[in-house]
Amino acid sequence: MGYEYVFGPVFSGRLGRSLGLDLLGKRICSMDCVYCEVGKTDTLTDERKAYVSAAKILEELGRWKQEGHLPPEVITLGGLGEPTLNSDMPEIIRGVKKLFPSMNVAVLTNATTMTDPEVRRELLEADVVLPSMDSLVASEFRTINRPCKGTDPEAIAKALIEFRKEFKGKIFLEVLLSWGYNDSEENLSKMKDFCTEISPDRIDVVTLSRPGTLDKAGPVDPGTLSRWKKVLDAAPCKDRECGPDTDVKKVSSTDTSTHVQGGDSAAFDRIQASLMRRPQTAQQLSKALEVPLSKVDEVIKELDISGRLNVRQTGDEIYYDCRLDDNS
Repeated sequence: MGYEYVFGPVFSGRLGRSLGLDLLGKRICSMDCVYCEVGKTDTLTDERKAYVSAAKILEELGRWKQEGHLPPEVITLGGLGEPTLNSDMPEIIRGVKKLFPSMNVAVLTNATTMTDPEVRRELLEADVVLPSMDSLVASEFRTINRPCKGTDPEAIAKALIEFRKEFKGKIFLEVLLSWGYNDSEENLSKMKDFCTEISPDRIDVVTLSRPGTLDKAGPVDPGTLSRWKKVLDAAPCKDRECGPDTDVKKVSSTDTSTHVQGGDSAAFDRIQASLMRRPQTAQQLSKALEVPLSKVDEVIKELDISGRLNVRQTGDEIYYDCRLDDNS
């Protein structure tokens, strides 16, 4: 039996082997970023409600645990949209901690909802919060992130600073640069002041290394990326996915050290669910999901025949993703 809301694990440069929980189930977000890995936002909204109930998500997670999969290093709330839009988020965090008492819970967020004090209070229950902030220049912010009307980057920055004062866990801030969108000197100056004030546990400055929503959204050059990382005192590239994943062990198609939990059907469901949320290479899928590379290749071919597979090459890496049907 497959999963609708549990996906992965996937390998994260910041978190390690991460099991994902999709709190939206569809592409529902408060932004429509030009670089988004899951594709164009279908429902652009800042309305909070129980898009997927805590009961459904926790039932799936409990079933995943009972099946005896290799435990992840962290469980991450994210998925196809902005997870903090789900008003059941605090119940989900508490439920995850009950099922996995010793495991950290992380939340990926674009931080737009954190201007709401209630959202900030709810996030205090997480262990790691990973907000993104791509530009503090209003015009750039609107162009690269394409948020709901009235969203103010300065207000988001102030909310993050307030959250930092109360939060006992770790904050990993990410800045994603796209050439011509947010790589201006004005933004760099503003971001430097912001990073100094919020003082996150780590800062990751990255550029596009996987396919995004718009083909014209491209990476910045290595020199620009290096300068931003130096100015913002960002984590070194070896500790973060600053480009194509070169640290993934090359897995042979005949490697028997990996296994398929639940057989061929389960492998298909897990690979498809993972590719719906994040573009990945065959090697990445094999290692993260503990599925032999030969089986990954079979599923990729099946998805290609069905017409649901997208294939793009970035540098020497071939990335696959399985987008939602337009009527989903």
